[in-house]
Amino acid sequence: MPERKVAIWRSAMISASETFIRNQADSLSRWQPVYVGATKTDSVLARDTDVITFSDPRAFLRLRLLGTSPQLRRRIGQIAPDLVHAHFGGDGWLVSGEAARAGIPLVVTLHGHDVTRQPESTGAKGVRYRRNLRSVFDRAASLIAVSDVIRQRAIGWGADPAKLRVHHTGVPIPATVPDVPKRWDVAFVGRFVEKKGADDLIAALATLDAKALFIGDGPLLEQMRAYAGELRVDATFAGARPAAEVYQRLAESRLLAAPSRTAADGDSEGLPTTIVEAMALGLPVVSTRHSGIPEAVTDGVTGLLGDEGDRGALTANLRKLLDDQDLQTAYGTAARARAEADFDVVKQSHRLEDIYDGLTGQRS
Repeated sequence: MPERKVAIWRSAMISASETFIRNQADSLSRWQPVYVGATKTDSVLARDTDVITFSDPRAFLRLRLLGTSPQLRRRIGQIAPDLVHAHFGGDGWLVSGEAARAGIPLVVTLHGHDVTRQPESTGAKGVRYRRNLRSVFDRAASLIAVSDVIRQRAIGWGADPAKLRVHHTGVPIPATVPDVPKRWDVAFVGRFVEKKGADDLIAALATLDAKALFIGDGPLLEQMRAYAGELRVDATFAGARPAAEVYQRLAESRLLAAPSRTAADGDSEGLPTTIVEAMALGLPVVSTRHSGIPEAVTDGVTGLLGDEGDRGALTANLRKLLDDQDLQTAYGTAARARAEADFDVVKQSHRLEDIYDGLTGQRS
């Protein structure tokens, strides 16, 4: 077992949509991950080995208000990590004070809404969030952005460019592309929130002869289900599914559609994990020129990109791929090669360990 220990901090441990956190830390080889949370979330990703700091969520209030907690201090002391790695800026602030008091270097990964929507909040809530964000920027030994766009947004909110780098999280790469019959023409995987653009996709599908699969949950799920019914779209809404089933369903689809856009409140993506997961399975991607997406999807090579919210372009791109099996195959092959080269979670986690090593003065 590795001698060096990293505490992986997520205040709510851990949402079913956050497979990227598990995949990244589970792929570490030189560092031992210990998953630490403030409160436990009932999801398919929860584990009995997760270390939960507060048995009563009300005890979490002091940490949220003051950024300090004797219980968290004791928990960190019991774990005795060499490093703390927090995900999302707000969670980074929650743990930053006690990590600093313990003299433990802190890494914070910035994923998207933590430097897009949340800092734009108005009133006292926005003032407090921006203050806390600047504090975690100062306290962190290293800041990681999941895309170059997110890096630039973080710099705009005061992050030091010298300590901020882009690091793609990566996804598991199957040894081979599954050879299975195709059951769906178009797959969509994600939470049903405004920035995912599910309504744009449904509107586009209404003009196509295509069978679609929607995987995920979220506050807009029922609204989108009703919208698909109203437009008579041939769509199956499967809800949230375990990761293994998501991979299986993606493999049974011809392409992934990810029509992401900036929400009215400023919320935007970092680089959606689902896009890279589909690429790893040899699927071409139809998406938008939004945030970090063009860092993975090369227009005309691994998929097709349109402008955010452009339903006409989305429809045309879907039709172009669905009508051309050879193009699907060519883009899918290129997508798989790109995922292998730049988004393999094992390779990316080894590169992350190089960052850890540098911060703790150790070398592999």
